[in-house]
Amino acid sequence: MIMGNPFKEILTNQELPEILKQKVLDDVSAIKLTIDIADLFVIKFPSTIVDLMGGVESQSYKLNKEKLTKIQ
Repeated sequence: MIMGNPFKEILTNQELPEILKQKVLDDVSAIKLTIDIADLFVIKFPSTIVDLMGGVESQSYKLNKEKLTKIQ
């Protein structure tokens, strides 16, 4: 038995209800907000704390510091 493509059976001349469109857009906005909050607290906030506390220096910072010391 050969299965047809179900996407070809979708009616293309019908519009989705405005409520359904808004729900999808709200869900996308909620996901984007969640990703932004996670980025803030998982990546940006810890790196800011490390910078403020004088934590681990990055490798590029160490190399630039060594070059400046050699020049002087």
